[in-house]
Amino acid sequence: MNEWEKLARAASLSSKEEEKKAAQKSLREKAVKEGVNIASVKRLYEARSRGEFGGLSVPACNIRGMTYFTARAAYRAAQREKVGLLVFEIARSEMDYTFQNPAEYASQIIAAAAAEKFPGPVCLQGDHYQVRTRLFRENREGEIGNLKKLISESLEAGFYNIDIDASTVVDLKQPTILAQQENNCRITAELTAFIREKESKGKEVSIGGEIGEVGAKNSTEEDLRAFMEGYSRELKKLGQRLEGISKISIQTGTTHGGVPLADGSVAKVELDFETLKKLSALARSEFGMAGAVQHGASTLPEEAFHLFPEVECAEVHLATGFQNLLLDSPNFPRELREEMYRYLDQKCADEKKPGMTEEQFIYKTRKKVYGPFKQALWDLPEKVRGKLEEELEARFALIFDRLRVKNTLDLANKYTK
Repeated sequence: MNEWEKLARAASLSSKEEEKKAAQKSLREKAVKEGVNIASVKRLYEARSRGEFGGLSVPACNIRGMTYFTARAAYRAAQREKVGLLVFEIARSEMDYTFQNPAEYASQIIAAAAAEKFPGPVCLQGDHYQVRTRLFRENREGEIGNLKKLISESLEAGFYNIDIDASTVVDLKQPTILAQQENNCRITAELTAFIREKESKGKEVSIGGEIGEVGAKNSTEEDLRAFMEGYSRELKKLGQRLEGISKISIQTGTTHGGVPLADGSVAKVELDFETLKKLSALARSEFGMAGAVQHGASTLPEEAFHLFPEVECAEVHLATGFQNLLLDSPNFPRELREEMYRYLDQKCADEKKPGMTEEQFIYKTRKKVYGPFKQALWDLPEKVRGKLEEELEARFALIFDRLRVKNTLDLANKYTK
């Protein structure tokens, strides 16, 4: 076990909270001292909006378990292909069931970059910092306060990229598109102002917004224009010189994790690439953003991935595909997988809906094994883990190739100093 692995393990598994925090702090300070560049993509995305580069889509990868080892596999593939454009992210909801708060997640990614001596920027992103609809309706200020607290923790941990998601409070019952987006505009602007107030000198934060909740109706140009009109108006109320968002997440027909069929396989998705193309172009030409962001992409067929850079999609979010690769791998210990699924039967039984097959139930709930089985994944035999890492490394290499981010190391370093 090398020094970085020891630090990462302590930062993840220490039983006492003060010991865990001390390990996370020590790890980050040591990594920065040794040249790890924890960075924002803000300047990079500004350059894309000006047309200084294009024809690629930045992969943003959500790692739910085996985080340190998965990130090492990614950085090995990135080094080999000279990839500099790579983001690691975690959603608000994922933090809950994987037992990884911002400081812990950051420590695992940073340790992996240091262990692999990765020469590019380490970009950490808060994904789907989402307004929880029920809590918002019950106590608006309380829920916004929860998000501000999470954002503060994230900035302190080195998350210089934050995706605000208030699409959950878009009200489609309102008579106009602008009225439908009103809550989204106001909350996104308020949290933008909060981030700008908190960001440290020299570490400008890249902020993302979202106009269409993933799994709902597909986004339109009218949705984007209405949101940007309302968002800009709200920003001006809060401060004339506030810089806005760098990118916009839209809905094009995907769902997070895909839709499981009765046999546990995933239904084919008809993704609307034309909408992605139009809204990416509109985001750049009229609003100075890098383009549109695609969520829920990792369960799409591999042959579709090359289409994202072709339509100039700015960023592609990938999560469930890594989970599927890991848990479905013939190299994953059968006994541990069975123990995980027994846990789901006991602890998540209330999530099994009428008519749902066992395969569908397992597919929909198995993301929840990561937190309770965190130590078990750390304790996998080195030989077993090595085989899993090889599979992950190959998958990352394929993604880097299809999204055309090979040979982007110099480009990334140019804009993230």
